[in-house]
Amino acid sequence: VLVVESGGGPVQAGGSLRLSCVVTGYTYRSVCMGWLRQAPGKERDRVAVIANDRGRTWYSDSVKGRFTISLLNANGTLFLQINNLKPEDTAMYYCAADPPGGGCSDKAHFADWGQGTQVTVYE
Repeated sequence: VLVVESGGGPVQAGGSLRLSCVVTGYTYRSVCMGWLRQAPGKERDRVAVIANDRGRTWYSDSVKGRFTISLLNANGTLFLQINNLKPEDTAMYYCAADPPGGGCSDKAHFADWGQGTQVTVYE
């Protein structure tokens, strides 16, 4: 299984970014995918999760209203639209997925991970 993120970079506070993620290697499309982030010296936090089968989404309180997770069903690409970026959003952002056949919730741990894409927000 290969998980590849893209779309990170430096951005001024108040700006926007769209992160993308492609997962290959599953026999069928993953039901549960998500984005997590880890800032230097901090634990990795789950910021957004999407359940593909019913379109349910969950967000951490710190990103609600600014982050939008979505899935393009045509090719299985996962997106994270990030608006009104703040310096505290600076982190390595990871895409993660679970193999098909399981459930999905805001507490999903995820079996497969990408290498991450860095988002740096400057004033």
